Amino acid sequence: MEPSLENYWDQSPGQDDLPSVGPQLYTPMSPFETDLPTQAAQSASFGSHLDQSKELSTDFSSVDLSFLPDDLSQENGEQTNLEEGQEVQREQYGSQLTEQDSGFLNDSNLSQLSYADATQPSPETSGTCPPLTPMTPITPMTPVSESSGIVPQLQNIVSTVNLACKLDLKNIALHARNAEYNPKRFAAVIMRIREPRTTALIFSSGKMVCTGAKSEEQSRLAARKYARVVQKLGFPAKFLDFKIQNMVGSCDVRFPIRLEGLVLTHQQFSSYEPELFPGLIYRMVKPRIVLLIFVSGKVVLTGAKERSEIYEAFENIYPILKGFKKAS
Repeated sequence: MEPSLENYWDQSPGQDDLPSVGPQLYTPMSPFETDLPTQAAQSASFGSHLDQSKELSTDFSSVDLSFLPDDLSQENGEQTNLEEGQEVQREQYGSQLTEQDSGFLNDSNLSQLSYADATQPSPETSGTCPPLTPMTPITPMTPVSESSGIVPQLQNIVSTVNLACKLDLKNIALHARNAEYNPKRFAAVIMRIREPRTTALIFSSGKMVCTGAKSEEQSRLAARKYARVVQKLGFPAKFLDFKIQNMVGSCDVRFPIRLEGLVLTHQQFSSYEPELFPGLIYRMVKPRIVLLIFVSGKVVLTGAKERSEIYEAFENIYPILKGFKKAS
């Protein structure tokens, strides 16, 4: 370090008397900020050069800084390199994020996503089977064109009619044939005829219910016969508002049915409690029909207002029942 100082002093011998105009330069070699006092002639030159180093202008391009310690320059260089490295890493990380964010909008990425499935090998070509997934219950269906070939038979028709007059039920029970009246058990006269074989419930309000007919024509005919009997007993009975309220049909599909599988697949529409009732109760939405399905294959359909609803409900349920046929 001493030869460096001597070289610096030799290069600037005539600058001892320059006034102090520039900022003071901090160096590790000058820990004091005040000027050293003038001493003997031996230290005059050293003091002048030290003052000169503080009075230099801000232009240090021509100054030789070789006299500075090596540790300081190394630390400055390492710190500069570290900052530059961190800057580069931040730029690279930011560019990666930008590429990832914008990757979904690129046409190339969109094309890769669009044709990703097309480039995957099929199970046949790859020789591997895809993983099995649990299947949701579906309704087993047969082709719509297939007909069951079975026509449900009507077993009972319930109809109502209004006689439009007040009735004395005790008088009717005493003078009419095949009539019974027990007000403690039921508040209506129960009357029966043989042809058509039906039963009528006659109320004191003039309303009448006719049950037991096998067809719509028989039900109407039986209701008119009961109204004629009441007229003959001296009441001004009329025949108004005849209406069929319920039709019951039945049929046999001629094969046993797995009711447990049917109730599991159609839980929304069916209920099956074998301890309470041996048949499965299936409530069809369209047409609005209730079906009683038994293991033997017998089916009872009820709740219809027209004959066509019975036929349509059976044609809808037959493919389902065929799908749950018991293996013989």
